[in-house]
Formats: sequence, C-alpha cells, structure tokens
Amino acid sequence: MTMATGPGIEKRADTPRRILLLGATGTIGRAALGELISRGYDVTALVRPGTPNGSAPRPAGDGRLRCVYADLLDIDGLVKRQLSGLRFDAILSCLASRTGVPDDAWAIDYQVHRDLLMQAGVLGVEHFVLLSAICVQRPRLAFQRAKLAFEQDLRQSEVTHSIVRPTAFFKSLSGQVERVKAGKPFLVFGDGRLTACKPIGDEDLAVYLADCLEDPDRYNRTLPIGGPGPAITPLEQAEMLFALLDRPVATRRVPVALLRTICAGLGAAGRVHGALRAKAELARIGLYYATESMLVWNEARGCYDADLTPGFGSRTLEDHYRRLISGETAADLRDHAVF
Repeated sequence: MTMATGPGIEKRADTPRRILLLGATGTIGRAALGELISRGYDVTALVRPGTPNGSAPRPAGDGRLRCVYADLLDIDGLVKRQLSGLRFDAILSCLASRTGVPDDAWAIDYQVHRDLLMQAGVLGVEHFVLLSAICVQRPRLAFQRAKLAFEQDLRQSEVTHSIVRPTAFFKSLSGQVERVKAGKPFLVFGDGRLTACKPIGDEDLAVYLADCLEDPDRYNRTLPIGGPGPAITPLEQAEMLFALLDRPVATRRVPVALLRTICAGLGAAGRVHGALRAKAELARIGLYYATESMLVWNEARGCYDADLTPGFGSRTLEDHYRRLISGETAADLRDHAVF
C-alpha cells in the first residue's frame, strides 16, 4: 500500500454526494445520519440483521436514504450481492464493537473495516472518514489495538482518510445520573481527580465528522477532538450534577487498588476458565477509564494535556445533564457507561 494522496470529495452543486454509512443505529451514527441528510447527501446505511426496528434508520420517502440489512462479517458477499453496481464517493464509519472484548474488537473494529477498505476500488470510494477513539494513544486493551491496526492500514492505503479521535461522549458520562436522582452518592475512583476529559456531544461530533468530507485541511490527518470548555474531572462532574439537582454533593470513593485486585483475579481465573476471559477484559476496560484521562497525550511532557486537546461545538455536559434531569432526553447507555 502507498500513502493516500487523493483530493477527497469535491463539492458538486448538481449531484448529491453518495455516502456509505456504518454504525447508523448508534447514538453518534444517528446524529451523523441526520447531519448528512440535512446537507443533501445521498446515504446508504448498513444495518446489522436483528437490529430493533426502533433503532434502524427510517427512510423519509425522498429517496436520499437507503437501508441495507447486511452481515458485516461477510463484506465480500455484501458488495457482490447487495451493493453490486452501486458507487459511493465516501465511507463514513461510526461502527465500533459493542463490548470491546477481543473477539468482538478484532472482528468489528479491525476486520470489517479492513475488508471494506479492500473493496474501496470496487465501490468507487475516494475518502474514508473513520470514527476512532482518543484512548488508542496509549493502547492496553484489545479494542484499542484493533482500532490502531486499522488506522495504520487506512493511512497506508491509496484512499484519502480522515481519522477522528474524539474524547469522552456525553453518554459515557451519564451512567450515574439516575442513581444520583434516586438519592445515592456519585461514585468516584480515588479522590475523583485522577482523570479528566473534554466530552463532546453527539450532534457536535456529527457536524465535525460531516465537515471532514468537505474540509481539505482534514484530509489525510489524524484528528483528536473534544467538546467546548475546559477539561472536567469526575469530581467536577459530581459537583455539576448535584448543583443542577440543588442538593449537597455526596460522593463515595472507590479505591483504584480494589479495581486492580478484581482485574488481577479475573485475569488469573480467565486463563483457566475461558468463560471468564470476557469479564476480565471488561474489568480491564473499567480500570483503564478509571485511571487514564481522555485527552491528548503530550509526549514531550509525558502527561495528558488539556491545552493540546482541541475543542469543538457549543453543547456542554451541563446542558446534557440538565436535559436528562428534566426528562427532555434519555441516556442511551448500551455498553458505553463506566457505571
């Protein structure tokens, strides 16, 4: 493979641009779909069989959205049978493994994307926008290594690429809202200041992803991105949430040593009992997010650096918490909440 040098998608006033979208049933994928349609793109969304009807995108009747139910583990068959004769200007992938355990991660975060990249020429694809993750900077987990492996393949391909590495999502910081509303304390690891992040909302991230299709400054680049405002620690999240509820702050500290012990125990048990390997990996994922900030890593200083982490958009975590508390929106946590 050679490094990509293509121009990306040129704007055409007379012809809608054709996008193949992966991950359209997730919260970010749904937001990205809405943003693409609002900009006049023609979108074909790949949807896994068995997806609940309420999660699948619904065509509006104007012909600009097509849903293809497909086995993503058989990309060759998908292209030959269901996408035969179709051409796309770009792929935008918001697809990620649902659990992050090794088999799922390598099948989805790596192999599906790799197989689709290999079909880029057949599909006419000139640009691949990939939603990755900021945590791949310091990989210790299977899903991080799988994402990094595909990032490398994409960079070495002849397809123009934009690799977007967002920080924490609002949904991943929403897992404790209901417990706090129920009168329970907010759980923090250590003193609640071990980590920080600059969370970004789904709609703002969707705008950023769509802009990658149109902004040449984002072609052939790896793009870390966070939301607006300063970095926030878990303790500050707790203070924000209790202030919105007009209650005194109540936290409960969880020793990091306890989580390390759990990880060690499950890791040892998983080497003997295969059924426990997935639980061990999930525990390691929890430990990672409890101890690592979701910010750009400053190699020169050897630390996470909020100042190096770009901010984008206007929606804040406080606004999101306010909407959750009022019932204006609901937290679609799925497998993404730490608690």
